[in-house]
Amino acid sequence: MARATDFLSQTSGKLDEMFQTRQTDHGTILARNPKPRGMTRRSEKQANTRCQLANVSANYQLFRCKKMQSFEGKEAGQNDFNIFVQVNYDRNPVFITKQDRKCGGCVLGNYQYSLGSLNPIVISLNAGGVLVTNIGLGSLVIDANTTVGEFSAAVLANNKDWQADDQLTFFYAEQMVDSEGVPRASMDPYRMVMNTTDQTKLWNVVSALGFSSVAAAGTGYVLGMGIALSNAGGSWIHSRNDGDGEKQVSTQRMKVVSDILASYQGEAAFLASAKSYGGINTREDFLDPVSTMADLGVASATVNAGGMEMSSGGGSGSGTQQGGNSGGNSGGAETPTVTAPTISGDTPFEESTEVTMSGPADATIHYTLDGSTPTSASTAYTEALTLTDTTTVKAIAVKDNVSSSVASRTFTKGSGSGGGVQGED
Repeated sequence: MARATDFLSQTSGKLDEMFQTRQTDHGTILARNPKPRGMTRRSEKQANTRCQLANVSANYQLFRCKKMQSFEGKEAGQNDFNIFVQVNYDRNPVFITKQDRKCGGCVLGNYQYSLGSLNPIVISLNAGGVLVTNIGLGSLVIDANTTVGEFSAAVLANNKDWQADDQLTFFYAEQMVDSEGVPRASMDPYRMVMNTTDQTKLWNVVSALGFSSVAAAGTGYVLGMGIALSNAGGSWIHSRNDGDGEKQVSTQRMKVVSDILASYQGEAAFLASAKSYGGINTREDFLDPVSTMADLGVASATVNAGGMEMSSGGGSGSGTQQGGNSGGNSGGAETPTVTAPTISGDTPFEESTEVTMSGPADATIHYTLDGSTPTSASTAYTEALTLTDTTTVKAIAVKDNVSSSVASRTFTKGSGSGGGVQGED
């Protein structure tokens, strides 16, 4: 928002389809008109991102409940959800509607559930539709009497990447559709630790679903599922404590075989999901700040201690600015100014929201998420942020060592109102 002078200070109300003026305790301000009810703000790219996040977050919620530490090397301030979104966004996207998501809907996808430094477990479907791994078992045929020790010995003897005390986890997820047509999913983990002296029956610890021997193409057996994969997904993760309190994991992706997956992918699924979230803004008459300001009779803008101030006229220096700066600018150079960045994203939000920032060309945006005032030493904005909790984002734009005023916006988790208006400190 900006404080206006001259003829603008004498007006109040809607100026055109884009702007309006308001009278405040600080003078007259120039503001964007409110978005008409029912008009979407999202471009096609923004809608695509929002619609993908709905099902990505649903799958993450399934996985998160299993308390598996599956992402190595998280940076400070980064959580598992941020990484889960990054590694799965725009890769075989799945789209569900807002109504399905609000009802707890979830479509199992071939999502990546771990990221780490251990060698991946290779999985594939054999001719019988059974999901198998490249974990060799030699001659071991697993049955109800096989012990954890026997299984561990077979794995360690036939696979050089495995060590004693390594953990193997199998995730089994089932896909279903309820009586209302809402897609639903469930997930169960089965874990065991490699211990050659453990005499506990293996299937008393884990399930035959993911701990069965399958005849290999050559000789011997490999680890696989006990049934053919149908309307379900499966994946194994290898993990290890490195001795320094950190966990190493293998990078794995869920393999899904489902009757409904294809119907939630592609253009038709995207458009149905986008429509449920308010549609796509296909307008091309985007705001051109220069021509719009000229149409309003505003030729220049300067910044002083009172905030951004506008002067009307053709730039001859005859205008008078409020806030203590009087006189024209024809007699000297103008103080360099930088426009504050724009902070965009949905608020309030249900589970997560993607926040983007934009600013002047060649400017660097710096931001904070803890409510403190950003400086040029604050974190630099390089890519969209994913927020999962109520957060106040503050940002400045810096160009040629000149900083803009502070833009601030609060993104609220939950159905309550508030925080949706961007302002400047």
